[in-house]
Amino acid sequence: MNGVKSTRFNFNRLDGEDPIINKKNSKIHSKLKYIKKNYQLYLFFTLPPLILLIIFKYIPMGGVLIAFEDYSAISGVFHSQWVGLKHFERFLSSPDFMTLLMNTLKVSLYGILWGFPLPIILALLLARIKSEGIKKKIQLILYAPNFISVIVISGMIIVFLSPIGPVNQFFGTATNFMAMPSAFRTIYVASSVWQATGWASIIYTAALSNASQELTEAAVIDGANIFQQILNVDLPAIKPIMVIQFILSAGNIMSVGFEKALALQTDLNLPTSEILPTYVYKMGLLNGDYSFSTAVGLFNSVINIVLLIVVNSIVKKLNEGEGI
Repeated sequence: MNGVKSTRFNFNRLDGEDPIINKKNSKIHSKLKYIKKNYQLYLFFTLPPLILLIIFKYIPMGGVLIAFEDYSAISGVFHSQWVGLKHFERFLSSPDFMTLLMNTLKVSLYGILWGFPLPIILALLLARIKSEGIKKKIQLILYAPNFISVIVISGMIIVFLSPIGPVNQFFGTATNFMAMPSAFRTIYVASSVWQATGWASIIYTAALSNASQELTEAAVIDGANIFQQILNVDLPAIKPIMVIQFILSAGNIMSVGFEKALALQTDLNLPTSEILPTYVYKMGLLNGDYSFSTAVGLFNSVINIVLLIVVNSIVKKLNEGEGI
């Protein structure tokens, strides 16, 4: 009987009648038939976002040409004088280049150093709270800062750290922290971490809710303490999310928050607060040097893309193909 069954199976494979392939083909056919029957519904939901994506994302990409021209608003993008890499060479040879690059990298790297692990730690702590009522109250307090405007937070920081503000009154000093270049990065990163950590922990909290309870119970029975449970059960459950979030964070190293940096910037802390996004804003919108500012912005974007590709490749090798 085994020989007969094997022969029948082989004949089916030779005739191209693989039941698995046939089942997949029938599913694809039924989906295509459903889409064809309800194409108006698909057009209604997909066409508006597609049009918005093209108008606000793809069409503006044509403005990248300004970086290679001496742009004139009168001549327009397609009739301005072509100068090639002139503006890139000007930026790379500028005495401010290394200062701007290092300021941007330091602020962003410090932000990742503190901002990446804290949401994970917070999610692990929240997962250990058994009372749902207490957990919801804590989450409400932690998520609230995310909904405060960046400009409002910047104003609060300036008031709190002013010479007559609450911080100086508490310590009995009159230090103007906003005038100290050495304090800018700490202020910027600390306020960003306070604002974003609670909200960033949501994705890890959701992933932990799907962690195997059987494994946790088995670890408890085997005598594992809390740290061993976290290391062997919780962290493996959120590892894919951690990898993706780390890759995205590394890909945005050069994309520092522009609004807060500009709002907290003063003439005295300029040596550390002047970063590439604020420099692009000043050169482009304030000084009207559109071609040069576009070249700097394009340089910033290219560095981000390169970092994203490199970090993704490294993570794939370290995690056996797991990446974006």
